Amino acid sequence: MGVFNVTGAVKYVGVDDKDLDLFESQYDVPNGMAYNSYVIIDEKVAVMDSVDASKTDEWLKNLDEALEGKKPDYLVIDHVEPDHSGSIMAFVNKYPEAELIGNAKTFQMLEQFFEGVSFDGKKVTVKEGDEITLGSHTLTFIMAAMVHWPEVMVTYEKSEGILFSADAFGKFGTLDTDEDWACEARRYYFNIVGKYGMQVQALLKKAAALDIKMILALHGPLLTENLDYYIGLYDTWSSYKPEGRGITVAYASIHGNTKKAALELAEMLKAKGAEKVSLFDLSRDDIAEAVEDSFRYDRLVLMASSYDAGVFPPMEYLLLKLKAKTYRNRTVAIVENGSWAPSAGRVIKSYVDTFKDIDLIEPVITIRSSLNNDTRAQLEELADKLVKA
Repeated sequence: MGVFNVTGAVKYVGVDDKDLDLFESQYDVPNGMAYNSYVIIDEKVAVMDSVDASKTDEWLKNLDEALEGKKPDYLVIDHVEPDHSGSIMAFVNKYPEAELIGNAKTFQMLEQFFEGVSFDGKKVTVKEGDEITLGSHTLTFIMAAMVHWPEVMVTYEKSEGILFSADAFGKFGTLDTDEDWACEARRYYFNIVGKYGMQVQALLKKAAALDIKMILALHGPLLTENLDYYIGLYDTWSSYKPEGRGITVAYASIHGNTKKAALELAEMLKAKGAEKVSLFDLSRDDIAEAVEDSFRYDRLVLMASSYDAGVFPPMEYLLLKLKAKTYRNRTVAIVENGSWAPSAGRVIKSYVDTFKDIDLIEPVITIRSSLNNDTRAQLEELADKLVKA
């Protein structure tokens, strides 16, 4: 989108990457990704984070335009992940007199990414509550460890009430993507930040003490209105509470019989009045969206074929993701399929048993090859239990 004024003193200098296919080499981004960076121009000039190395030249060009001949005094490094730190060496080379602001962990990790480089003489090391005055603007640094890396901090600018929130409140998509914020912010949150709900809650408590008028994240749009809506969603997500009532049916089918059972169950649930039924073919659909809806709704059905005395791998991949993201506080049902020695249910349950605060609907339903009158009746009974849960 190029350079534009956020406020009179704050300018946007980030870049959009519309060629990126997979963010972090795993998340589908059909609308690309924004790498956000900002400049505060006062008596002293502070640049807020850099961008991915693939966009260094474009970022430096934006900086030149925004600075209008001025030289930056500081580069604030809220997050060291390469999509935000990848252009730091180019910045240091171009502006050798500028100082780098970060915390102790920032500089420890930064030097791991840049072999043989020392930032001695350029470091301004800050800790919780430290302030740096630029003139009429004052930066306050707030540590946000494990949201979602250990060195993360956020920066609050007092005079205009701006929270530079690092990856918090970020989303997939470029700045000019015309879509509902919550959908891609939710997928981003649960797949990238979701493991660290407790740490997000700690940051939200700190943020509650601030007079925030604007949230400027490192990904996605600038949040300037209805902040209670965005903060409220983050509070729900990080508390591991369901966002709404609904049933996610995730299935892993080899030859199509488990799929047929899942489709029949979905129709049963709709007929019985389920508020929302979200259906995923784990072999073909975006696993990140399956994770997203597993957290979004309060009930989850896991249906899979047996495979190599275990479970069909697409289901195990979902289970690994849910375990890694601290799945909890939901109602879960299990349906397995096996032609001679059903094993999927056992493996699925071994994962579910590690999730916290789970209401498991029993018994596990076992399909032998394909649905028959008996197992179809069991699905009907399961549908009743799920709708009433």
